[in-house]
Amino acid sequence: MPLAQGDAAPDFTLPGSGGATVALADLIGHKIVLYFYPKDDTSGCTLEAQGFNALLGAFAEADARVIGISPDPVKSHDKFRAKYDLAFPLASDEAKAMLEAYGVWVEKSMYGKTYMGVERTTMLLDRAGRIARVWPKVKVPGHAEEVLEAARALP
Repeated sequence: MPLAQGDAAPDFTLPGSGGATVALADLIGHKIVLYFYPKDDTSGCTLEAQGFNALLGAFAEADARVIGISPDPVKSHDKFRAKYDLAFPLASDEAKAMLEAYGVWVEKSMYGKTYMGVERTTMLLDRAGRIARVWPKVKVPGHAEEVLEAARALP
């Protein structure tokens, strides 16, 4: 069952880019933007990352931390961050446990074939770690701006 507004965000600790660890417990007290994306260095995922990166200063002013999460390995995240000069952490969930807990590891289909993959989704968490807003099946253009407005409006 997908997570919804008001639900407590499932706890997680994941390896992150640059050798860091990304853990929900370390982010509590701030607004948290978790954006789930399918794959590093693909066109839509690159545009989405660049959108969040361009607004990172505004997210910081709103006391919101931005974290990108995909099943790609940390080594891939490090290359992706370096190539596009991304200034926020990317977390790796190769085991897909967090992706499943957040309901974004789903069956997808393309060209008549079904497969498991990440449904591009963003979740905004409040300072207590509860889900304040969910954007399922994200369309990239204008998305980072919409998330920023929601983060600014959240106390």
